[in-house]
Amino acid sequence: MQQEERREEYAYVLDFMHTGKSFSNRSEPIAQLIGEEWFTLLEVTPKPGVSMSLGERVYIGKEEREKVSLIKARVGYDDLTQTAKNGLEKMISTIVKANEKRFVDVFNTAGPLNIRQHSLELLPGVGKKHLEAIIKARNEKKFESFADINKRVSLLQEPSKLITERVMMELRGSERFYMFTKPYSKRERR
Repeated sequence: MQQEERREEYAYVLDFMHTGKSFSNRSEPIAQLIGEEWFTLLEVTPKPGVSMSLGERVYIGKEEREKVSLIKARVGYDDLTQTAKNGLEKMISTIVKANEKRFVDVFNTAGPLNIRQHSLELLPGVGKKHLEAIIKARNEKKFESFADINKRVSLLQEPSKLITERVMMELRGSERFYMFTKPYSKRERR
């Protein structure tokens, strides 16, 4: 059975260039977006006459799109403009907080990667002691919110911040394991 390709339905605008990239020989509007579900970085062509504002949520699914004409390519972190890079962490944080239940479930269901490492240890700042505390607390009662995790696991950094930092690490590339994103490789670009 072939695995269905994961596609983003919605994305947030990281940068919008009315005349395209400064080094490009074509003067067409371009937007750089981050997907809501898998944090996919994309470059799109807006429909003629359409403007997009930073942080705006736009539909990019298979149905009729209101603002996006064409999804040009998936891009890597290094392909982002400075404006997009500057707003990336804040946008990831916004997505994580807006989908709190989905990310709290990561703390409730994450399992071991192998016999030596647990997937929660991929989160920055989570070592063996925090891992034991998280597992002990979730075995007593599943976590209900980020605040609940904070309250029941002592000295753990804000959980939404841990996830945001992990997503940033994955988007920059060269991680061995990926929890929240699909690894980007340059050859995927058309």
